[in-house]
Amino acid sequence: MAETTTGALAAASSTAGGTPPGGLPPFWCPVESAVHPAVRRIEERAVAWLDASGVFTDAADRAWNLASNAAEFSCRLAPSGDEERLLLFAQWTYWLFALDDTRLDAGPSADRSPDVAGLGLRLVRSLEAPGSGMLGSGPMARALDDLVVRTRAATGPVQFQRLADGVRDLLLGAAWQQANAGRGVVPSPAEYAAGRIADVGTRFDAAFVEIAGGAGIPGDLLHSGPVRALTEATGFIAACDNDLLSAAKEAGEKTAAPNLVRVLAHHHRCSERQALAAALSLRDRAMTLFLRLRERTARLADEALRRYLDDLGHWIAGNIRWSDTAPRYASPRHLHPLPVAGATLGVTLRQGPADARPGPPGLSTIDWWWDQLGG
Repeated sequence: MAETTTGALAAASSTAGGTPPGGLPPFWCPVESAVHPAVRRIEERAVAWLDASGVFTDAADRAWNLASNAAEFSCRLAPSGDEERLLLFAQWTYWLFALDDTRLDAGPSADRSPDVAGLGLRLVRSLEAPGSGMLGSGPMARALDDLVVRTRAATGPVQFQRLADGVRDLLLGAAWQQANAGRGVVPSPAEYAAGRIADVGTRFDAAFVEIAGGAGIPGDLLHSGPVRALTEATGFIAACDNDLLSAAKEAGEKTAAPNLVRVLAHHHRCSERQALAAALSLRDRAMTLFLRLRERTARLADEALRRYLDDLGHWIAGNIRWSDTAPRYASPRHLHPLPVAGATLGVTLRQGPADARPGPPGLSTIDWWWDQLGG
């Protein structure tokens, strides 16, 4: 039987209690990070496209967008992927960061979720009907139309629809976050796990990991229980890592959108130190599940699926490495007028998990992942 999260909190406090309040814990990631050898060329080409598209309103917006290091992010998720498709991934990611800066940024006072929902409908329809004018005729809309046309040409209809569904899911997650922030709602840990998988862009990134790999994966494999669980677990672990990094750099601040640490602290009425330990425990248990389930699933996988499973590991490791050095995060905008070159968050690694228990954590929305291990 799955344990309760209250029980997990008590256990986590004892196993990971060495983490200082608001401090950055060491991360457990027994997977090596890698990056595509053409990362700098891909970055140069992506930036040239951005500049030609006219999406930036001023030099500061340009600097903060490029400080996302989106090309590096893309090249770490699929380090052996096709260069032209990785270029598309990088351009899409830069474009989404520009959209986030101008349209999705959560203000502390107003509930903008209706705006995000309407934007999501128009954006997804722009993917499904390019040239429809659903986003207007400005630089952002023209850049999106260009991305859609070139991505359709580089993929088959099945892969492109998976990408469109990934964008839809990302925007659903953004609207969920906006609604919570606007109403001052702190979701339950189970709801947060499900919503954050969407908000972090799991299905969008997964679609491009498959696209970059070249060969399409049949739906009965990609959407099978074990592979779907691995994909969700990958996004969840990346989201936990992002939240743990944010908790360290935002310690003591009150932000509009709660992260995992604040969710656990609120619902368990515990200290930030205890909640940070519980978040780290939950993350490491998901990582343990990921490693076990990926090894089991890979035994019967064909070449295309094995490559996808390998890249899920690259995704987890690459996200940590990228987050540590991307100036957008290492020198946040609310503290610096411009990105600080060479800034780092100071990520360190640990040799083993903070919590190595093999069973599910007692969160109804994700416990089914452990069921995929079988007997």
